[in-house]
Amino acid sequence: MGRHAVTARPSLDAHLVADRGAFHLDVRLEIAAGEVVALLGPNGAGKTTALRALAGLHPLTAGHLTLDGVDLDRPARRRWVPPERRPVGVVFQDYLLFPHLTARDNVAFGPRRHGADRRAARALAESWLDRVGLAAQAGRRPRQLSGGQAQRVALARALAVDPALLLLDEPLAALDARTRLDTRAELHRHLADHPGATLLVTHDPLDALVLADRLVIVEEGRVVQSGDAASVTARPRTDYVARLVGLNLHRGRADGHTVRVGDLALTAADRVDGDAFVAFPPAAVALHPGRPHGSPRNTWPATVTMVQRHGDNLRVQLDGPIVVAADVTPAAAAQLRLVPGRGVWAAVKAAETRAYPAGPVDDPPHRT
Repeated sequence: MGRHAVTARPSLDAHLVADRGAFHLDVRLEIAAGEVVALLGPNGAGKTTALRALAGLHPLTAGHLTLDGVDLDRPARRRWVPPERRPVGVVFQDYLLFPHLTARDNVAFGPRRHGADRRAARALAESWLDRVGLAAQAGRRPRQLSGGQAQRVALARALAVDPALLLLDEPLAALDARTRLDTRAELHRHLADHPGATLLVTHDPLDALVLADRLVIVEEGRVVQSGDAASVTARPRTDYVARLVGLNLHRGRADGHTVRVGDLALTAADRVDGDAFVAFPPAAVALHPGRPHGSPRNTWPATVTMVQRHGDNLRVQLDGPIVVAADVTPAAAAQLRLVPGRGVWAAVKAAETRAYPAGPVDDPPHRT
C-alpha cells in the first residue's frame, strides 16, 4: 500500500465505460481507502472523462461505479446518483472558487449542501482553513488570494465534506514553479492524512511520483500500464511511458540475451525469450565519429536529426536502424560537430541495456 495504511473502509471499484463523441473510454480503477492513485496519460487519453464520470458529471454508458459498497452509477440497473449526492470531493484545475464568497464561505458551501446549519458549517470551514494554514485569510475572497492559497482553499472545500473519494484534477498546474514546490509538499501531507480514496489526475510525472502510491497510465481511453512507481519507471510499456521516465524503448524479438529490433540485433543484460521490450537511458548512448572498437556490444550507424539543450547537457535525436535519444556534454557535441544531418556511430553497453517480456498490461486492478 505504499505510504498509506490500509483501513477497513471500503474503496472505489469502478469500470468506467463512457463515450464522448467519437472517443470511447474503457478503464478499470480500484482504489483502496487511504490510497492515492495517479492517473497519467497524454492529452486526449481520457483522464478528464474518467474524472468527470467519477464525479457524476458524465454518466457511464456501461460498466459500474461503486464507492463504499454503494452503486453510484450502474447503467445496466438504471442506477445513477447525481453529483451533489455523491460522497466525492473535487479540486478542479482552476479551483472554481465562488468569486463572491469568502474563503470561509467557499469551504462551508459543501457542508451546508450536506445539511449542516450555517454556524456548524462555518465552524467546520474555519477548522479546515486552520489545518491548511489559512486561518488568517478566512475573510478574503478568491481575488485577494495567491494561487497557492486558492489551491489550499479548494482542497479544504473538497475535504470539508469528508469525501469517501477525493478527485484532484491537475491541482498544481496553475502554480508557478516555486509555489508549486511548496504546495506539493503541503498537499502530500494532507493526502497522507485523508482516510478516503484519492485519484490524482496529472500530466506531471513529478507530481505523480511524489504524491501517489500507485500509477495508472491511460492512452486512447484504455489502461496501458499500472503499478507502483518503481515497477512502471523500470519497465515502461509504451513510448509515452518511456518518454515520461526518460528512457529509449523498442519492441522486438528476444532469443536469450539478444533482442532483434528490425534489422538491428541488440545485446541486453537480461535473458528473455519471445516478444520483448528493450530499454536504455539516453545517457547510456555514446556517440563516435567512426565505428568504435572495444567494449560496447551494441553499435550502429546513425544520423543526427535534432540537438536540444537538456539540463546541463544536450539531447541528441538520432535516426537510423532505430530512433534513439542520446545525452552528451556540450564539449562532446562541439568535438563531434553534432548538427542535423551529421553521420555518427552510436554505442550502448550491454550492461546498460535492459530487456523484459512484452506481454499484456502486467499489473491487474489493485485489491486489498
